[in-house]
Amino acid sequence: MNKENVTYFPSIDNIKEAADTIKKVSAVTPLSPSLRYSEYCDANVLFKREDLQQVRSYKIRGAYNKISSLTFEESKKGVVCASAGNHAQGVALSCKLLEIEGTIYMPAPTPNQKVEQVKMFGGDFIDIKLIGDTFDDAYHAAMLECEQLSKTFIHPFNDEKVIEGQATIGLEILEQSKVPIDYVFIAVGGGGLAAGLSTVFKQLSPHTKIIGVEPEGAPSMSVSIKNNRNTELEHIEKFIDGAAVKRVGDLTFPICKENLHHMITVPEGKVCETILELYNKDAIVVEPAGALSISALDFYAKEIKGKNVVCVVSGSNNDITRTSEIKERALLYANLKHYFIVIFPQRSGALKEFVVDILGPNDDITYFQYAKKTNRENGSAVVGVQLKSASDLAPLITKMKQRNFYGDYLNDKPDLFQFLV
Repeated sequence: MNKENVTYFPSIDNIKEAADTIKKVSAVTPLSPSLRYSEYCDANVLFKREDLQQVRSYKIRGAYNKISSLTFEESKKGVVCASAGNHAQGVALSCKLLEIEGTIYMPAPTPNQKVEQVKMFGGDFIDIKLIGDTFDDAYHAAMLECEQLSKTFIHPFNDEKVIEGQATIGLEILEQSKVPIDYVFIAVGGGGLAAGLSTVFKQLSPHTKIIGVEPEGAPSMSVSIKNNRNTELEHIEKFIDGAAVKRVGDLTFPICKENLHHMITVPEGKVCETILELYNKDAIVVEPAGALSISALDFYAKEIKGKNVVCVVSGSNNDITRTSEIKERALLYANLKHYFIVIFPQRSGALKEFVVDILGPNDDITYFQYAKKTNRENGSAVVGVQLKSASDLAPLITKMKQRNFYGDYLNDKPDLFQFLV
């Protein structure tokens, strides 16, 4: 049979070999019970804390396993990767530990905090090149260097050794758990982690249901499984950058299609709610992709009741400059933040009337953009209002209409919302 037609599935022996390879650099992260989520879900919920790795994500496993596998000649020529996130940090640390020269391509707009993290982990063994405006620009530049200088490209997910490295998480979970595991929830981006971990459970714990979780705005694996072929999406929402890819791996797709019990997509706003709750109530810092698996629990409330459930917390490299956006998205998802075009009569006292007689006692104006126009009876303003309860929205709109202040509601008009707010 033609090798191109044979689906690659990692073997348990190769995964155990990977575990032995990475044991000096990859921590055996805790499998910790979550008392709050266990009570909330009426289940035994455990977190596999990959956010506690030295590079604050599981990516060190696959990167180190791949780079360790290079021949002497390949090592001498050096390695290349393209990443603005966790993969870059995993490759950087691996290069430093293995004393192999690496070039890491990142898009020019990459926040300086991420660039500095990669420099810290890689030290003198890496060279960072900021190229282009997007990941695709950086990726094409990285591939060009590989072709011209015969260097090895370290792919973030579509590589056998990378998949086997990520799969070691599955071995650890089974070794650490004192009870049979009914469900594992796992974030899916390119599919490397899902492909590796699901293979371990398929062979060693076949009763366990593996649930892949994607961002609602980047459902590349879900769409591919539905279409029964690896499908590239034209457009994706990039907010959950650690799990937002247009096309999953050609190696990972058939494995995930075969092994995953189900795929689910979770709204970005729900993920933001989870990030804030984990920080405020559990003192756990996670990045958006790291919160995906936990965010899916609400959607499986009936199925997981009374079950043993593991959520893989995949990473904690959260950029603090995104906090305000995370809060905004969480409030919008919870129906607590609303934007309107408000029509104000151009007379004194109109704003006071709006604040005193229309807004409720717990409503708060969080955004106000108004331009007074001459020779007009009315002027419009874009107003953002934060509510204490989602049920306060209908009375607010009713009062606005009764007093002729209502112009339009912007939350359900994304194009206009993006333009005005």
